[in-house]
Amino acid sequence: MVSAAVLHLCVLAWVASVLAADDYHLVIAPQSPVVQIGSNFTATCMIINTTEVTADDLYWKFSEIIPKEHYIKINTSALNVTVTIRSEKSEWLLCKCKTVSQYVALNEGKFIHGILLRKGYRPEKPKNLSCIAVHESEKISSNIRCQWEAVGNQTEAVPTSYTLFVRQTGSDKVYTASILGPVNSTTVDMNVFPHHMELEIWVVAQNELGKEESEHLIKLANCFVKTKPPSVTVISEAVFPTSLVMNWTSSIDKLYLETIYEIRYCPLGSQMWIYVPLADTSRYIQSFRLQNLTPDTVYVTQVRCKYNNKNCGYWSDWSRNVTERTPEDLPTSKPDVWIITSAEGINKRQIEFICKDPEVSNGRIRRFNITIEKQKYRIRNGTWEIIPVNRSLTDGSSSKKQFTPLKTIRLDDEESVTVYVTAINSVGASPQAKLIIYRKAREPPAVEKMEVQFLDGQLLISWKSPNRTVSEYVVEWFGDGERNWQRENGKANCSTIKGDLKRFVHYRISVYPIYGKVVGKPVHEQAYAEQGVPSQAPTVNLSGDPGCYTAKLEWDEIPLIKRRGFITNYTIYYRSGTETHGIIVPPNTTSYTLTSLSRNTKYDIWIKASTIRGSVNGSNHSFTTLKYAPGEIEGIVVGVSLGFLFVVLMTMLLCFCKKDVIKDNFWPQIPNPGDSTIGNWSPDYPLKAEAPRENCLSGISVLNVDVCDAKCVFEEDKASLPLKKDKYLSEEHSSGIGGSSCMSSPRQSVSDSDEGGDMADTTASTIQYSSVVASSGYKGQNPSSLPQQSIFSRSESTQPLLDCEENHDTMVQEGSRQCFLRQPCFNHNAGNENATDSNDFNPLEMEQQEVLDFCPLEEDTEHTAPTDCQSDDWIPATVSSYMPQLGGYRPQ
Repeated sequence: MVSAAVLHLCVLAWVASVLAADDYHLVIAPQSPVVQIGSNFTATCMIINTTEVTADDLYWKFSEIIPKEHYIKINTSALNVTVTIRSEKSEWLLCKCKTVSQYVALNEGKFIHGILLRKGYRPEKPKNLSCIAVHESEKISSNIRCQWEAVGNQTEAVPTSYTLFVRQTGSDKVYTASILGPVNSTTVDMNVFPHHMELEIWVVAQNELGKEESEHLIKLANCFVKTKPPSVTVISEAVFPTSLVMNWTSSIDKLYLETIYEIRYCPLGSQMWIYVPLADTSRYIQSFRLQNLTPDTVYVTQVRCKYNNKNCGYWSDWSRNVTERTPEDLPTSKPDVWIITSAEGINKRQIEFICKDPEVSNGRIRRFNITIEKQKYRIRNGTWEIIPVNRSLTDGSSSKKQFTPLKTIRLDDEESVTVYVTAINSVGASPQAKLIIYRKAREPPAVEKMEVQFLDGQLLISWKSPNRTVSEYVVEWFGDGERNWQRENGKANCSTIKGDLKRFVHYRISVYPIYGKVVGKPVHEQAYAEQGVPSQAPTVNLSGDPGCYTAKLEWDEIPLIKRRGFITNYTIYYRSGTETHGIIVPPNTTSYTLTSLSRNTKYDIWIKASTIRGSVNGSNHSFTTLKYAPGEIEGIVVGVSLGFLFVVLMTMLLCFCKKDVIKDNFWPQIPNPGDSTIGNWSPDYPLKAEAPRENCLSGISVLNVDVCDAKCVFEEDKASLPLKKDKYLSEEHSSGIGGSSCMSSPRQSVSDSDEGGDMADTTASTIQYSSVVASSGYKGQNPSSLPQQSIFSRSESTQPLLDCEENHDTMVQEGSRQCFLRQPCFNHNAGNENATDSNDFNPLEMEQQEVLDFCPLEEDTEHTAPTDCQSDDWIPATVSSYMPQLGGYRPQ
């Protein structure tokens, strides 16, 4: 036998001869190899067509330069290398030459060569081969579909292909189907399905690294068949309330395939299927009776089939659901009777009897028969009251979870009653339920130390049993308008509520001990199945008006439906500006008074309600404290009023005590003009006039002088006086005193002219007192050398006249000449039309005494006599008087 080394050299020589024509100086053998991952690979690099280099000048590179300890030098022109294949990715193995000469440097491309290593895994034996022929239409399909488990790994560079082989026993014909991995299933078409024939089936896995064949599967062709499910019907028989009859039809003729069946059923709404044992259906049958069912219950039924061989074959899918209700039967359990008790006035109770359907009602409850027996009636005549209660026919089995109100009665606290209830369906009546309600004073004792805990998503109720034998306990819960109850054994001291409790709903849990048939006193507790954050907080309001420093708040409790848990506390917040304060109050508080507030300040207030799960804030409310406390303003007003009254009283007292001083300051004493020194101004004027004759004024001419015109007379010169002559002589002037004569009755005078308009200014501030003084000449003449005539003198006193002085007329008489003086309200006409010249006034005398001289009247001058009302008594005794000048005089 030729050694392996010699054979290897021969191969290398052949490869070198093949590549010599390509003018390469290096060549690697083998070319394009497929290598198995995890194995060692050996390659040889040969030098051809050159003597420039030797094997010592060669080196290998495989992703990186391979160390020389992996090299094997065959001869001077051949070099081996051995590498271990680890990664799955294809890589290049290169053989290169060192630069040993200029020729090698210039022909670098001829001194390099490489091969691509394609990596892969050797195929492994397929496992778990299985095949199936499905039922299509009325026959079994001729296509057999097989699948297997592909063992081992594959790479893209070296894929594995699978070939399915099907051969009928006793025949040389083989049906095949190939597929390229990684798919692990395929179908073989046999043209016609070979019923009752034996088939041999296997799979071959193959790639460039090898080939593997699976185990051969040898079975009857019917073992590979999966039929359609049968068609099922169910029948209910009234005489058999606990059974249903099932019938079905096979989907394939028995000639081709004999089948067996499996049955399952369950009550409607249940997810727990009940399977009929296969031993009862392990033969070819087409009907079956389900037994031990619950009367008046809807059941769901299904059937499936397969080839009648317990060692092979596929079950069909389950048939469609078929539902049917079992017939009704007599109720076998008692109705669950319970009571709802509430106060009804003084010493009275209202009791409502409610009832659940019997646990095993065996049909739709149509009515309840209730008998209420009062002890006093039974003692008297022994009759029972029977009250029928109709039940809606539309209520189904779900009514077991509900209760039916039966009857409401009113009892005195001293009355006892016994109730009997039976439930009736279409077949008959249930056993009788009994409940006894004792008079209130004799109610049996309640349980002790009842507690409610939330544990593992359920409410756990525990209690201590009373010191009496209890037949059973009733645990009742009421919340969200729903009421329910359950019964526990008399030896139990705890219970878990089995009903569906809602989250965040407040429940009142009650435990009633039942002594025989007598209901004991209940014990109540509040509970939540799960607590949450309240859905709303209270709205705070003011109770009355706020004060200066306090405000009383009040709020309503949160409705139970919106508490969503037990309120642990309320927090009252109040804020003014940026400063916020909080006060925590107990959960049973509905009012609070804020203190230490600031006066005349606006506050925002709100309440936060808290449970163990969180808190929620209520809406804001604003108010402003008072600026003044109630009664404070009244106190200030009363104080001010009292102070004012005190001042008034003191002022009145002072005025009373100092009335003389006040009178002197506000109403000074007016001097008597009669006592004036005016008489000293004219020495020739007699202090006392002679008494008039026979009360007659003949021979006297009255000269009316207006003080308003006095200034005009003094200031005007002689040239201007004649211009006013007509006015002085043609108009009547009334004499008076001071400014009153100027400002009183309307008249035409010198002051009324255009030229004397400013003369009225002298009468507003000064009251002039005047008197008629005897004079016998015109102005400028010496009074002592002339006969005395009447002279009108004026005093510049500013004191007002007395009433008596204003109302008297003065008559002056001297010989046959008289002067008559009157009040301003009397007007007298002057008889003489002639006026004197303006130079009749003596300026020096006017400056010193402010006196007007009047010339004596002639005998034929026109006289003015007094009226009849003027008697002798009216004329004063003195001849001197005073009156304001009117600014004019009469010539003689």
